[in-house]
Amino acid sequence: MVLEMKVIAFVGYPLSGKSTAAEVARELGLPVVVMGDVVREEAARRGLELTDENLGKVARELREKEGMDAIAKRCIPKIRELLKEHGVVVVDGIRGVAEVERFKKAFGDDFVLIAIECPLEVRFERVKMRKRSDDVSSIEELKERDRREESWGLKEAMEMADFTVENTGSYEDFVEKIRQILLKLAKNVEIEIRTKIHPTESEDKVLKAIRNIFPDAEIEISEEGEVYGRAYSLDRFRELLRKQRILDTARSEILKGRNGKEVTIYLNKQTATVSRINFCDENAVLSPIKVTFRLNNIPFSRFLDYIAPETKDGRPVKEIDKL
Repeated sequence: MVLEMKVIAFVGYPLSGKSTAAEVARELGLPVVVMGDVVREEAARRGLELTDENLGKVARELREKEGMDAIAKRCIPKIRELLKEHGVVVVDGIRGVAEVERFKKAFGDDFVLIAIECPLEVRFERVKMRKRSDDVSSIEELKERDRREESWGLKEAMEMADFTVENTGSYEDFVEKIRQILLKLAKNVEIEIRTKIHPTESEDKVLKAIRNIFPDAEIEISEEGEVYGRAYSLDRFRELLRKQRILDTARSEILKGRNGKEVTIYLNKQTATVSRINFCDENAVLSPIKVTFRLNNIPFSRFLDYIAPETKDGRPVKEIDKL
């Protein structure tokens, strides 16, 4: 759901937080290409155990045989394919200048590089908190891994970054930093969902009602029955509006619910349990599903026409395939 193509890549020393940043991207609904997976797949193809030594050897051989940008070149076809569908792709694991240059050549100004900085001592502490077969077992091994990646041009690649994020504080602080920068760059729509489960209602049915409209919703329920959810995919919502032929009604409700960069609508909880959209008032009986769309760098008019375009004789005048 973006206005233009965008490839967002992370670069950093081992254990600096690249994998965490990639996970934040996934939680935002963004596709992620992990460059290290190319090496792991090649090692597995050769029947090698996925140890740091074997992976380093495979990566070195790939670069010697196919060039220092070998892994980047192998990733580009997959990135292009994902761009066709999503418009934005996050790349985890750049290791050197040649890879940055290869991506810049392939994607031009649509390529954005984010460096993650984290001290050696902090990075080694994280080894103890994650269990991966290719992790180092001592700080000396980590230093050696740093030197290996520096030989590929890692330090110079980090100096080419468009943005730098420091990962020296808490996990929560780092996640929020990454989340904010991705929202700024990715140009997407955040969907916030709120409702309440009353004593006479079934929790399962309320959750089903929400997921019938927003299947990717991540939902939390308080002890008081307050429901909070977050989603990013608009696909099912758009599909149901067209299936029910209620685009004019939806357009009117979206216009009515606009408040700056946010749009709030209210959906009937009962009809949502059978995958039907029925707009209602804020004060409807048994608390409606309150849905707030937050537009991150997306013009309201574009969002409106994407969700509910103008119609003629009940049919959309012009459909927009992507935000």
